Amino acid sequence: MAKLKATTTDIRHKGFVKEVNNNSLIVTIINQSACSSCHAKGACTVADYQDKEIEITDFKGAYKPGQEVTILFKESKGFTALLWGYVVPFLLVLLTLIVMQSLTGNELQSGLVSLAILIPYYITLYFFRHLLKKIFKFELEETD
Repeated sequence: MAKLKATTTDIRHKGFVKEVNNNSLIVTIINQSACSSCHAKGACTVADYQDKEIEITDFKGAYKPGQEVTILFKESKGFTALLWGYVVPFLLVLLTLIVMQSLTGNELQSGLVSLAILIPYYITLYFFRHLLKKIFKFELEETD
């Protein structure tokens, strides 16, 4: 089986293969909040578990459903995703708010337009999702 050597700049998550298709794998990982591994999580309502499915298209080797794997993601790509998902939209809203406020002087209209600018932004991201999938690639490492 193909093994990738993880570097210190990789983000790692353990997961299980859910589906094996011709050219892709669907891997389920459990995303936990920091407090979910606490010994008092049964008495606390903030414990948070989420199952997430990740599609991996570039892999070598044979995998079967239920097999445990480790998902690797480059930390630098995580910062790029953070930039496109949160920083750019925030700056877009802020700049639109400032420009609209200086042009119209109407706070309500400026606020609504600055929020509405997010609609075409996220629609554009949606249409470029195939390109983004190529940029933000997950890799597999088999767990022994």
